[in-house]
Amino acid sequence: MWTGERAPRANKWTQHLSSHEWAGGTLMTYSPEIRERLERDAKEIIGRYPKTRSALLPLLHLVQSEDGYVSDDGQEFCAEMLGISKAEVTGVATFYTMYKRKPAGDYHVGVCINALCAVMGGDQIWEELSEHVGVGHEETTSDGKISLERLECNAACDFAPVMMVNWEFFDNQTPESAKQLVDDLRDGKDVRPTRGPKKLCSFKDASRVLAGLPDDLAGDGPSAAGASLEGLKVAKANGWKAPEA
Repeated sequence: MWTGERAPRANKWTQHLSSHEWAGGTLMTYSPEIRERLERDAKEIIGRYPKTRSALLPLLHLVQSEDGYVSDDGQEFCAEMLGISKAEVTGVATFYTMYKRKPAGDYHVGVCINALCAVMGGDQIWEELSEHVGVGHEETTSDGKISLERLECNAACDFAPVMMVNWEFFDNQTPESAKQLVDDLRDGKDVRPTRGPKKLCSFKDASRVLAGLPDDLAGDGPSAAGASLEGLKVAKANGWKAPEA
């Protein structure tokens, strides 16, 4: 029976509590198989950093790739692996919006509503899409397939209005194309981003990539196209070059 005392924190990545032991007053529920896999991946990630705690951001993506959000178990896991307090983990996880506090859908759809996208129709896209899907900001459909987010910027103003699905670009959207995109995702149809990889991965798989565990699709497809390249074309036509150092 738990006495109310916090279990001693493990050093680096040895002597961890088992998945069903008390950790800081919280019952860990990862199965032994999942725990073993997470620890293996975490060791690889941590080994890239001169200071262990510097691996917190990718480790949060790692646990999100398992649970679909940064769960309580995930926070405890990060704290144990890095030798820091859960409060420190929570402070970071709740600061950055890419770390979700409740389960995201298989396809996390972000609609940019920042200045240019909003002027070009982003606000209307959001309103119609939210009504069409039946969920609001940071909410997930009952079937677990779609979650929505109002994004402040997709860093793709030259393709406004822009949406992202699991952080892949869908450019030059309209309310009609946005609703059709989500319907196709829910129906399991083949949906391809405007730029980048020729296929969409799940939200969990995208989180794993953000943790620093690549899926070998980073170089698949063009990352720049259309308006993004107009300046380069003008420079080449006029023989302009960047100043030499």
